[in-house]
Amino acid sequence: MSTAQAEISAILMDKVADWLTQSALAGNDLETLVKGFCERLAAAGLPLKRVHLSFSMLHPLYDALGFTWLRGQGLQVEGFRSENGVHSDRFLTSPYYHLLSHKLDHLRRRLDPSVRSEFPVFDELSRMGITDYMAFVHPFSVDTSQGMMGSWSTDSAAGFSDSMISALLHIQNHLAIATKMAVLTKLADNMMTTYLGGDAGRRVLDGQIKRGEGDTIRAALVMADMRGSTRLAETSGREIYIDTLNQFFDAIAAPFNRRGGQIMSFMGDGFIAVYPCERHRAQSEIACQAALAAAHKASARMMELNLRRKEQGLGDIKFGIGLHVGNVMFGNVGLTDRLTFSVFGSAVNEVQRLQTLTKKYPYSVLASKDFAGYCGGTNWLTLGKEELAGIKQKLTVLSPDLSGALAVDEDAAPIHDRISDAEQVMLLHRDAARLSAGDPRKLQ
Repeated sequence: MSTAQAEISAILMDKVADWLTQSALAGNDLETLVKGFCERLAAAGLPLKRVHLSFSMLHPLYDALGFTWLRGQGLQVEGFRSENGVHSDRFLTSPYYHLLSHKLDHLRRRLDPSVRSEFPVFDELSRMGITDYMAFVHPFSVDTSQGMMGSWSTDSAAGFSDSMISALLHIQNHLAIATKMAVLTKLADNMMTTYLGGDAGRRVLDGQIKRGEGDTIRAALVMADMRGSTRLAETSGREIYIDTLNQFFDAIAAPFNRRGGQIMSFMGDGFIAVYPCERHRAQSEIACQAALAAAHKASARMMELNLRRKEQGLGDIKFGIGLHVGNVMFGNVGLTDRLTFSVFGSAVNEVQRLQTLTKKYPYSVLASKDFAGYCGGTNWLTLGKEELAGIKQKLTVLSPDLSGALAVDEDAAPIHDRISDAEQVMLLHRDAARLSAGDPRKLQ
């Protein structure tokens, strides 16, 4: 391998900067932006072997996203939820920790396999043939913990030349601006999806933000509620009550937020979910059968939760679920400067009454005759006709046979119980920002 250090073309680097600007304006996501950027840097003549970039993300599950690009191998993306904020030994002995703890912007090291490594990660990089390494931290602004950290690595025998370092520092500013736009777009999408749901969040982001805007849709409806929550709130401390409520939602609500289902809103210790469908039988059958399958899974998950609670000496969490189908109004209501996006109408009132009837009958899941009629071969027990408050006609109430409820929820999303290096960076970055602002909380 030649040890000559080639000069970097300013013209080609300007083309990379122009692409970053256009990519950001086009609204490309972080993964597309980072991958395209790394490939273009390599094409411009920078002898990069590995690029690692980390971005802090305001997201209820993930504190950070990490991107690792390897020449000829593409991009790897990591996003992990934090559990306890404890920093790993690997992170505490990393170049990133050294950067943050010493308030440095950059750290450059030539790697020599014959010399004892300053940081353990250098041993891994040396085995990859890395000869020169430069890490950096780049906050998006002076008063926020949102930002970018990363490292550039080369396997060139000559390492990084001054012109290469100059080019990287210059393009780093363009990258920070472009990725900040992508991060902010992702933050908005994350928040809308988390607090409003997928479909409602997209509608708001697309401009459906005025009071009264919305549609009338047909949907299978689900209303669920926890029993005994008032007594639990009165007899337990705040932390125990909130933890119990979250256990309940984790178990019962998750199945209704998949396979076409959308949880529209949480109301105290309950929630309402919808399965939108077209106004013809085939689509109504798909929606209702998906909602019923979710009710089976929710019931199985609640049984598992209560078994675990029993082993811990805790009482059962009881619940009620109502299932219905009908036309609902889907849109914005409220004040001109304080709106909520949800579903409304008589069908919503009916499913709420059905859910309340689980207090009367010894069954945790009740459905209307209309809903049951779309569910094919399911066995139903007809309980009778009920006169519901505010509803003119009596409603025939049925309960599904839940004896076949799945013992295991094979569709459950994986839970990551470790913290990535990228997340370690952002947790420390956040804590450092708190301390510099006079926050009395200690670093975790």
